[in-house]
Amino acid sequence: GIHIISRALVAHSMQHYPAAWGHYDVCKSQIYTEEGLTWDYMACQPEATDMTKYLRVALDPPNITCGDPPETYCALENPYMCNNECDATTEELAHPPELMFDFEGRNPTTFWQSTSWKKYPKPLQVNITLSWNKTIELTDDIILTFESGRPEQMVLEKSLDYGRTWTPYQFYATDCLDAFTMEPKTVNDLTQRTLLDIICTEDYSRGYVWKNDKTVRFEIKDRFALFAGPRLHNMASLYGQLDTTKNLRDFFTITDLRIKLLKPATGATMVDENNLSRYFYAISDIKVQGRCKCNLHANSCVFDKGKLGCECEHNTTGPDCSRCKRHYHGRAWSVGSYLPIPKGTANICKYISIYNVHALLITPSCLPCPFCFVSAARVCDNAMLRCQNGGTCHHHQRCHCSPGFSGVLCERARCQGPEECDDQLSGRASFHHPPIIQCITCFLLLPTCPRCGL
Repeated sequence: GIHIISRALVAHSMQHYPAAWGHYDVCKSQIYTEEGLTWDYMACQPEATDMTKYLRVALDPPNITCGDPPETYCALENPYMCNNECDATTEELAHPPELMFDFEGRNPTTFWQSTSWKKYPKPLQVNITLSWNKTIELTDDIILTFESGRPEQMVLEKSLDYGRTWTPYQFYATDCLDAFTMEPKTVNDLTQRTLLDIICTEDYSRGYVWKNDKTVRFEIKDRFALFAGPRLHNMASLYGQLDTTKNLRDFFTITDLRIKLLKPATGATMVDENNLSRYFYAISDIKVQGRCKCNLHANSCVFDKGKLGCECEHNTTGPDCSRCKRHYHGRAWSVGSYLPIPKGTANICKYISIYNVHALLITPSCLPCPFCFVSAARVCDNAMLRCQNGGTCHHHQRCHCSPGFSGVLCERARCQGPEECDDQLSGRASFHHPPIIQCITCFLLLPTCPRCGL
């Protein structure tokens, strides 16, 4: 039971904050300096949008959706009105999982529905997993709208590693102590210091409010407000905290969400075992507002061939712009910074000239690949005269330099005097510093070497 929802481009669709707080919607602009026209780089991120357009949904158990075989349901608010049908073979009577994400506003409402609690007292439990195959930053409350009564017990979980491990976001119950041995709390009980605490709330489960409120929330904006103020008027304070506190940044970051429905609404203290068709789960809408995480190195995110990916700027690459492009290892990759407001700091990856071997020694970014050139054929070739100043190519792997010259390509006259200034790049040094020399060789002569990441 996996459903894929596709769109071509993540739309730009969220309110702008005043300019003083920083939109972060421009990655670079051209400016005039003493050297002439040049680029001014800024931190940037995609606009927030409805992320449910790009997810895959999976149900566990996979046969938990009603309609196969067809079933008749009773209304929870009126246990004697039992004329609601669910039939997977009839479009008007089917309630598949994609109806949790379709456009609301139609009448009658469309919704996903589970089978009834026909195996009572065995628990009626469902896992609904939402997956993006991409790191997402949440920007607004997660809102679940139930067509049935809201669950009496439920857990919202998150994953940051594509569903390999899960941690709770929030517990929901009519009685938190009884269900999860947790004291009930609300988001209003949280402070800046306790913002990352996992709480159990009774706000969205207690009481039978069929007509008044069908929603269950995970409050993102109330947590933002602990730093940015009640109307989010001080975004600079929030950005500063997100910039400097990785745990806080990770708290609002996900790759997957899981809704664990543990006990359906009963509307009473006892379950009516003679009328189990009253008890089920039904969800008409799920809202997840957020943006692609691009590490402040992209202002757009494209959905192509079923996958979301950042359109990286600042000489970065990868689905999250989390590494430097080939030949741009002049300094170590770094996430962009929201500060200073309003433009932030881009922390762009710097280009390395293929002749600037010193840059690699000062910032030996390909040190993790100690033997990268060994896997490649023909690193040097006498016929192509790659070794300079009379140097000869040895086993297609390194240049043997003439006396008085050094360097990977024998491109420099050897330093005269007591200092070892150029010995770092001499043939002798390759035995003392093989990772550096071999990676430089790889970079200069075989820039496509995958183990260098160049």
